[in-house]
Amino acid sequence: MSPISEHIQNDFTDSTWFSQNEGQLSVDVMETSREIVVKSAIAGVNAEDLDITLHEDTLTIRGSRAEEISETKRGKIHVQECHWGAFSRSIILPSHVDPNSVDAVLKKGVLTIRLKKTETDKPISILDLDDL
Repeated sequence: MSPISEHIQNDFTDSTWFSQNEGQLSVDVMETSREIVVKSAIAGVNAEDLDITLHEDTLTIRGSRAEEISETKRGKIHVQECHWGAFSRSIILPSHVDPNSVDAVLKKGVLTIRLKKTETDKPISILDLDDL
């Protein structure tokens, strides 16, 4: 590995925002004229194990998924793709939202967060155009 590549790799893996012990959620972010909708598949997580915060235009989802099999009862692992333990994801929202109108629902392992956009971010229709 070149010194530059190694430096970039070290900066990436040693930074405070990246932790090898913490998983990162996959999310879908959709926007309509009235709201932003964030969805994430988080099977095996209870609502009480989630912490959802909004700070300015950044939405953060934190939580923990408990492993049901104890370490002592586990056999030889051949493949381990599921993340157990703490996870988080911060999303910079594409528009300003009203912090008092956030709705979060966890149903069948899917977290859906709806955030209403502020009036200033809603599109304005221009009905009258002047010919120049």
